[in-house]
Amino acid sequence: MTMIKLENVRKSYRTTRILNNVSFCAHRGEIVAIIGPSGCGKTTLLKCIDGLEKIDNGTITIEGHDITKKTKDLSKLRQNVGIVFQQYNLFPHMTVKQNIVLAPLIVKRMKKNDAEILAMLLLEKVGLLDKMDHYPHQLSGGQAQRVAIARTLAMKPKVVMFDEPTSALDPHMKVEVLEVIRKLKNQDMIILLVTHELKFAKEIADRVVFLYNGQVIENDSAQNVFNSPKNEVTKKYFEKISGAE
Repeated sequence: MTMIKLENVRKSYRTTRILNNVSFCAHRGEIVAIIGPSGCGKTTLLKCIDGLEKIDNGTITIEGHDITKKTKDLSKLRQNVGIVFQQYNLFPHMTVKQNIVLAPLIVKRMKKNDAEILAMLLLEKVGLLDKMDHYPHQLSGGQAQRVAIARTLAMKPKVVMFDEPTSALDPHMKVEVLEVIRKLKNQDMIILLVTHELKFAKEIADRVVFLYNGQVIENDSAQNVFNSPKNEVTKKYFEKISGAE
């Protein structure tokens, strides 16, 4: 079943075209890695899917509902779509547990006891149950990012998007976060993963969308894109990344 479908999505900032006729689908249970050089439109793409940015042309549908229509209630959409940014954006004056239960309490009107039980289950899932009463400043970068993931999962989204979740972390902390994402594979949700971690993307992704200058130049299985890319730009990008490792 197709859950997300983008058709000819365009987005510009003033005179600069960021997304140019972007089209692809994502299916329930899939991990789709969105890769490409910096500045190619990956983060803007996620923001458009989440409703944080309005597109200029085209359509974005989730479960058959066109979310680009002005009449669509974006607050309801955001209950089904979660996004984890590079920076954790945790509330510094709240404990880890309080950060996680806040949205379920306010948005989903969950009972406090149920929300706290859910928070503890999710913290156990990301390996941080012992940190539930800590404050963000008491956490490492990897721990804070794992809390941010748990907070996103607390809304029980159908789509989880990661925007370079390890870019601000050292190698050891990267491993912690990537392991959490790995555990989400094969669950009943779509994961859109924007990343420069190509080895991880090759290992975990079902499909790869390669963006270049705001256009999709590859959209195929991860095996096909990584092993036999069709576009010369993709080949050169992989060679450049491999040479830098």
